[in-house]
Amino acid sequence: MVTLLGLGINTSVFADGESFFDWLLTTDSRNEIKPMQNELYNEECSDCHFPYQAGLLPEASWKKLLDPKALEDHFGDNAELDDETRSAILDALIADSADKSRYKRSKKIMSSLGENEAPMRIIDIPYIKRKHHEIPDKLITGNDKVKSLSFCDACHQKADEGIYDDDSVVIPGHGNWTW
Repeated sequence: MVTLLGLGINTSVFADGESFFDWLLTTDSRNEIKPMQNELYNEECSDCHFPYQAGLLPEASWKKLLDPKALEDHFGDNAELDDETRSAILDALIADSADKSRYKRSKKIMSSLGENEAPMRIIDIPYIKRKHHEIPDKLITGNDKVKSLSFCDACHQKADEGIYDDDSVVIPGHGNWTW
């Protein structure tokens, strides 16, 4: 503990190895979602869909999604993985899951969920639904270039960086989305 301006400040290190002062003084945005930096996850999962950041779902959801039986029918596709690969990916997702994240958007996701709620789809999260409720269906499900809210990167131009702010939304065939 360090005393600064008469305040006792805990200088402990967070679980990810980042010190309190590094976290406090960082220029990185904590308003968004931590980018997914696990190469194995990105390689295995991006073959079929956008590699969703771990901070978009709580640990319990990732455990359900990566259960071996669930992977046999992963939203209509067989996404089975060998145990070693599955465990490594699950560990990476759990480490940065929404319930463990210090990022503001992950915290908003968690505060919108009920206790022990573990949605299987990001689009079922109340916070995500609320953020998209004003967008007409014709711009999402009626748009061949978007199809559904599951394709985050169709409109969120910086989704791969974990940035989902309104300023980076460009709806294909429509243009910038302004609230």
